[in-house]
Amino acid sequence: MLSDNQQPTPLTIADYANTMFPTWCPGCGNHGLLVAMKQALAELQLQPHKLFFVWGIGCSSNTSNWVNVYGAHSLHGRALPVAVAIKLVNPALTVIAEGGDGDGYGIGVGHFIHSMRRNLDITYIVHNNQIYGLTTGQASPTSDKGMKSKSTPCGVIERPINPLALAISSNATYIARGFSGDVAHLKQLIMGGIKHRGFALIDVLQPCVTFNNQNTYPWVQERVYKLEGTGHDPKDKAQAWQRAQEWGDKIPIGLFFQEDRLTYRDEIDQFAKDESLLDHDISNIDISKTLEEFK
Repeated sequence: MLSDNQQPTPLTIADYANTMFPTWCPGCGNHGLLVAMKQALAELQLQPHKLFFVWGIGCSSNTSNWVNVYGAHSLHGRALPVAVAIKLVNPALTVIAEGGDGDGYGIGVGHFIHSMRRNLDITYIVHNNQIYGLTTGQASPTSDKGMKSKSTPCGVIERPINPLALAISSNATYIARGFSGDVAHLKQLIMGGIKHRGFALIDVLQPCVTFNNQNTYPWVQERVYKLEGTGHDPKDKAQAWQRAQEWGDKIPIGLFFQEDRLTYRDEIDQFAKDESLLDHDISNIDISKTLEEFK
């Protein structure tokens, strides 16, 4: 316990690290994303024991081994429903979900859409390397048309998912895209998403240096430009939609859209404001009659 005249020691990125060293491939975009995340947590001075991370399955979700926070692995594509349940039960926690493009935009795309339209107060960070990295290089939902991979030796024939346009049409209230090669800029987007009250999506261009030989660091660096300073208004949904369609020679990064709206929990009458279900007194509740019905 601190005395009245004592100040807590400021948190640094070291407070979110453990003794394990990341085993991602050298040069993997996940390294920059991890640094940006730790810097954001430290700048916001978020206590590790008040954070809860939920990871899916994939290279991105191996982050669980290298951060000093409470967290849980979910099933493939199921990080969001787990994160939603945790935030509903204990709103005092800062809840962050992380996963990859195959994880969240593939098998998990249904949860992605419904979590956004309900405006749950969580932050979702997607490591978008446009490939299945952990399973060694199959095409993912965001792989560009024509990309050759282990699963598409003649080239991808489908058009890729546009996660930002999908987020806009699903009424997410904070929508951003970052680049893991620009840690300082990405850190600001992550901080904004965490501070935002509502569903925050941060799609991160995260080059896979081993299995994606098309969307490389130079490829991304030659194309990205920051929305800041271009006159873009993140309160204008129509303008955000237009920017979200840009892909190819020019790729925008930054905050596309943000609005204030009641969260899902705000609109459930059974929940008092910021009340944790953990604080409910259940000592006088008898569920024996309910249990009898299932015998």
